[in-house]
Order: sequence, then structure tokens, then C-alpha cells
Amino acid sequence: MTDTEAAPTRAAWALQAPVLTEYYDTEWGMPVRDERGVFERLTLEAFQSGLSWLTILRKRENFRAAFQGFDLATIAEYSDADIERLLADEGIIRNRAKIEATISNAKAVLALNAAGESLSELVWSHTPALSPVPETDAEVPTTSPESEALAKALKKRGFRFVGPTTMYALMSAIGVVDVHLVSSHRRGCSGLWNIDGTPVKSRASV
Repeated sequence: MTDTEAAPTRAAWALQAPVLTEYYDTEWGMPVRDERGVFERLTLEAFQSGLSWLTILRKRENFRAAFQGFDLATIAEYSDADIERLLADEGIIRNRAKIEATISNAKAVLALNAAGESLSELVWSHTPALSPVPETDAEVPTTSPESEALAKALKKRGFRFVGPTTMYALMSAIGVVDVHLVSSHRRGCSGLWNIDGTPVKSRASV
């Protein structure tokens, strides 16, 4: 970087560790639409509840291994023995309620699929008309009317650990909203939102 080049602007949380910076620069806010991918993100956000995202990110590969690649059909069939296996796995967050919720949520996704719906479509159907335009970290929302509606819709379908704050974190992570700071080099990275928070007209094809 030359003397005339400014350092990239990132959210404060993205500067806490190199793994967070990499995640921010390459993945956070990019569109995720496949069923397994959305389920994985929903699961990780649920496990993050009450903890730091850094803790979850450092254990991400362990989660993928422990939950067998987040295969929905496999997780939905987990037995008490699988729960005990996961509770003994030091590589993940050993929280019985969250583990049981993951199994329950996998079953809920399969029920959605059987009814001709999908988790991905349900989440993305709560895309707002406009995305936030935060200039500072303090201006980044933690909930929205859409995240509250999504949480309610998911709970109605049997999902657990899907509160409005957790769902807003999910929506932010997979590009449903763009909460990158307006000055960030990652603002608009999803291709779905303009810098001013208006939707990109061609976003349906992204």
C-alpha cells in the first residue's frame, strides 16, 4: 500500500483476529442460497448465541465434521447416542439445548421440503425493500421488522434458537441485508445492494 492509499475500512469486530478479517473480506455478506448452506449458517448463528463469533469461526471445521457436513437427512436421524457423542466432542460447543435444537431444526427443514417449501426461500422471502446504510458500527442494526417476522415464521414451523437478533445476524451473513459500513471496501459486495441501500435491479439473477 502506498502512502496515498487509505487502509480498507472494516467493522470493528473484523479487526479482532486474522480469521475474522479473512471472513469479513471474503465471505460475510455474500449470498448463500443453497439449502444446506443456509442451514449451516442458521446452526452456527444459533450456537453463537451468548458467545463470540470468533469462538464459532475457530470451531467451524469441527462443527462441519461433527455434524457430518450438515447433511439434513443424516442430522434428522440422530439418536441419543449421537447427542452423547456431540456432548463429548471438545471441538464444538457442547451445549445440549443447542445440539438438540440442531436436530429438531433439521427435521423442521425436511418438513418444509416435504410441504414444497425450502428454508432458503423462507429466509430470502424476508428481504427488506431497503438495506441499512450504517456509517459507524453503532449504527448497525441488531434486529429489524423482517428479522422479527422471520423468527416468528420459523418458530411457527418448529424451529428453535431462531430469535430476531440471531436471524438478523443470519440475514447479514448471507447477504439478505448489507450491513457493511458505507465506507467499507466490502459495501455492495453481494451484488444485491447498492451503496445507498437500494436494491440492485438485476439482483434476482445473482
